[in-house]
Amino acid sequence: MSNDRTAEVYAEISRSGYYPEIVADGLRDAVADESIQAYVLHHEPTFDRDEIRRHMTVLVLTPTRVVLLHTDEHPPDDLLPHPYTSTTSEAVAISQVRSVVVTRMVSTATHQLEEAVLTMGWGAVSRVDLEPAHCDDPECEADHGFTGSVTGDDFSLRMSATADGGAAVGRLLEFARFLSAATTNSNSTSA
Repeated sequence: MSNDRTAEVYAEISRSGYYPEIVADGLRDAVADESIQAYVLHHEPTFDRDEIRRHMTVLVLTPTRVVLLHTDEHPPDDLLPHPYTSTTSEAVAISQVRSVVVTRMVSTATHQLEEAVLTMGWGAVSRVDLEPAHCDDPECEADHGFTGSVTGDDFSLRMSATADGGAAVGRLLEFARFLSAATTNSNSTSA
């Protein structure tokens, strides 16, 4: 992974028109002069009561980290009397990424890729799904406690060809391939 796509991601941020200086500044600080090897931009509307607000997620892969950047716009509130943006970044060492899950939805009629979901886990967030445990005896009324599962679900991003365009879905899958390769290389060198 020697190709440097740093200029490309900043050009795409600029073309998005969504607070490009603010998003670029937040990314520049989070990346900290590392080169960018793969990236995904996802610009989406969010609904807040009767208003539409915009949100942008930028994912980048550097030689050592995955950087997630979220920028939101907000109405005036008790914090600030004027509309404002907030940008939050998180950097995760590649060696800490425990799972990269990719789900592809392909139309059986057209055999076209319709959407993809990328889920990454590094142990910061876990979801617990519990349900009452049962036994096979239909007459049993005993309390068997609970059964369930713990799932790592730190970050998930869904993109569809209809909403985001086929190229955006392709970029998400490309990012997933680069990330999977980076985690494989990182885990084999740290073993």
